Amino acid sequence: MSPDAMVTHFVGASALVLVAAHAAGWLARKLKQPYIVGQLTAGIALGPSLLGAVAPDAYATLFPPGIGPALTGFAQFALVVFLFAVGYELDLKILGARARASVTVAVTAFVVPMAVGSGCALLFGEQLRSLGMPRQLSPSMIVFVGVALSITAVPVLTAIVRENGLARTVPGVVAVSAAGLLDVIGWTVLAGTLLENGHGQALGWPVRLTIAVVFVAAMLLVARPALRLLLWRTRMEPSLRLALLIGFALGSAWLTHAIGLHVIFGALLAGSVVPREEGGRLDPDLLRPLHGVSSLLLPFFFVVSGQSVALNSMDSTGWLALLVVTALAVVTKIGSGTAAARFGGLGSQDAWTVGVLLSARGLTELIALNAGLQAGLLSTPLYTVLVFMALATTLFTQPLLLLVRRPRGRRPARRAAVGGTAHADVPSQAGEQDHWHPPGDSPRPVPEAG
Repeated sequence: MSPDAMVTHFVGASALVLVAAHAAGWLARKLKQPYIVGQLTAGIALGPSLLGAVAPDAYATLFPPGIGPALTGFAQFALVVFLFAVGYELDLKILGARARASVTVAVTAFVVPMAVGSGCALLFGEQLRSLGMPRQLSPSMIVFVGVALSITAVPVLTAIVRENGLARTVPGVVAVSAAGLLDVIGWTVLAGTLLENGHGQALGWPVRLTIAVVFVAAMLLVARPALRLLLWRTRMEPSLRLALLIGFALGSAWLTHAIGLHVIFGALLAGSVVPREEGGRLDPDLLRPLHGVSSLLLPFFFVVSGQSVALNSMDSTGWLALLVVTALAVVTKIGSGTAAARFGGLGSQDAWTVGVLLSARGLTELIALNAGLQAGLLSTPLYTVLVFMALATTLFTQPLLLLVRRPRGRRPARRAAVGGTAHADVPSQAGEQDHWHPPGDSPRPVPEAG
């Protein structure tokens, strides 16, 4: 394909991707579902399983192999910007007076699903082989299956908390803060899994682990003070500051990808070391364009993800595996989260609310699954099963929440007490101002970003 032809195809495909994904996201919001549900559905529909099967000539015209690298590049760029914003917004200080309950819930809601997932990977090796997995699963593969069941999507959880008026209640505070801590645990375990796997890496994992530890230390001890000095002591133009920080995120993502850790870890780390404004405030002049850019380009990530979904690989074993995995994902996450919340002192209804909220997976799950697929930890059929599991658990969250939050004797919702007073609106990982929502996972309209 000539360069001119590639540009022509890419421009046409980009128009379709943007319009279809955002239209599907808008429709999902109208149906009271998270925006990601519509975007992910559109991405799968534009892939080889649906569009490629129904209209193969149109699919070949719109998505020829020559534009694959360009689509992937846009998807990775959007992912870096999105996760950079997530890292910047991440703040575990919201644990506050509910720290014990939140830590208990986070650890339990991670360990139990992970143990069940990893155990099932060991017990059902024959069924996994029928889904394209190797006869002898590596330790990384076993751990990754457990991680896939343990993930909670902080952005979609936070948006659902706000939509349902739970931001100032005890279950809202516990769920949001526990999800933030759970996110840190999950990404850390996933990083170790990818380092140990070393798919396509010439360097051994001890060398790569050493590089990773040195890099993290340099980011915390050198980059963070340097950024604080640069951002607080100079009156830099917002556009120049944005370009500098996105370049910083891309450089960090490049290094982690080079050592086999995927771009997601570099982007998250870069965002987490960027200092907030004095007083701990988030900088709206930074968040607004970050959300705008990632909102515009994230549909490319959903389409690239949809290209790897293979519905034609889903035989009876695949559909049965989807039912079992989805049931395990819902039961283990809700059950462990509810039990831990009860142990932490919450009432029955509040504990069930926390458990249901933690079962939302959304975009975070999809990012992890893509990392696993690229690292060779998942086969395409198993990847397809887990993508549909992520979609199903995200769909179930709102109906289940309405079920467990049914009024019981018109008792008013308890507020989250901190120091004897009602807690203010919970500063969340999705942003500290009510109008901020990471694009893709938010089920309510966002003024600046889709």
